[in-house]
Amino acid sequence: MTNEVPHAYDVITMGRVSVDVYPQQTGPLEDVTTFSKSVGGSATNVAIAAARHGAETAVVTRTGDDPFGRYIARTLPELGVANDFVATVDGLNTPVAFCEIFPPDDFPLYFYRAPKAPDLMITAKSLPLHEIERARIFWTTVTGLSEEPSRSAHHAAFAARSASTAPTRVHTVLDLDYRAVFWANPAAATREVAVALEHATVAVGNREECEVAVGETDPVRAADALLERGVEVAIVKQGPKGVLAKTRDETVEFRPHTIDVVNGLGSGDGFGGALTHGLLQGWSLDRTLAFANAAGAIVATRFECSTAMPTSDEIEQFLRDNPVQATTKEGIDA
Repeated sequence: MTNEVPHAYDVITMGRVSVDVYPQQTGPLEDVTTFSKSVGGSATNVAIAAARHGAETAVVTRTGDDPFGRYIARTLPELGVANDFVATVDGLNTPVAFCEIFPPDDFPLYFYRAPKAPDLMITAKSLPLHEIERARIFWTTVTGLSEEPSRSAHHAAFAARSASTAPTRVHTVLDLDYRAVFWANPAAATREVAVALEHATVAVGNREECEVAVGETDPVRAADALLERGVEVAIVKQGPKGVLAKTRDETVEFRPHTIDVVNGLGSGDGFGGALTHGLLQGWSLDRTLAFANAAGAIVATRFECSTAMPTSDEIEQFLRDNPVQATTKEGIDA
């Protein structure tokens, strides 16, 4: 009898999952008459977005043993994401998320995760560590560090990833995805992020999330602070001012595309899935950032999140129709 070699996925994400019940009209929820149901949660959305670009993906998460949990388990493979590492937690409900849509830049979120979300019940013992070690890209979010046992599970995954000598491993990405509602205070998040950054090769966050992570809101200073923590690529999303990425050798910045925003909530996850595609393809920093920037713009023109993720062909066509040049690209003085 021979031991099977663990499968090497292109992308494994770990963390939040929910059912998004999103309005199909703008304005206050009390006035909305129709809603759509889709799989949601940042880590899960990134896996779905990556699958839209042809990546073989899986998500490590937990649901309740209820109809919404069964819906998630059934729907993930339909969206190209393996559900092998999705388990149920007895006694807890699958989270539900609602939003309000006030274009162009106000999208309040309402999380129903009490008394505790199943995805925060991932344990270190339950992790598919061999697959995590071998995944070309492993993607996690800061939310998973907010409570035990998920926090310890993430640390175990990071440690296994850092110790791995698997030739398939390319990047470990930390999405700075800070949601105040999940934390006792920002200082607690700052402490956890500091540990996680020791294992990450790529960090992605907006200016507010960078402030929690490294105490900086200025995009260049925030990127520099992330690089000082050891990451190889630091990406700072600036909302209406565009996006900046830095390595130790170059800086690239793109302004945002001019679009009619419908719902901006899924754009960051669309950006993330497209980012993994560029990293897997070994593209240059400017090509990767342009591709991810366009993906985020496309998702922002649509009502939903996971089902709104564009294909590579859609993004390439969008870039042909809406060309945007990098506004800066320069070396960094030693």
